[in-house]
Amino acid sequence: MPRVIHFEINADDPERSVKFYKGVFDWKIKKWEGPVDYWLVTTGEDKVLGINGAIMRRMCKGTTCNTIDVPSVDKFLKKIVEAGEKLCRRRRLFLE
Repeated sequence: MPRVIHFEINADDPERSVKFYKGVFDWKIKKWEGPVDYWLVTTGEDKVLGINGAIMRRMCKGTTCNTIDVPSVDKFLKKIVEAGEKLCRRRRLFLE
């Protein structure tokens, strides 16, 4: 299961985001039982390097930044498009 290494998600439609991240990355996501719309996200097993996080309803304009470590960029780009999302032209490349 791909792990997040940096996590910031704000969504205009959090239910749609929950469906997307569950479907593409197989994350476990459950709605918090608190007074605001907030979904707890488990991105992988505790023994695997990475972090967990949340999805919340966007409260102000801003950018969402997700850096996700995947074994194959091409495989996951295909899965993202199949899930109904569009790819933008801007791409970052990090070399180790």
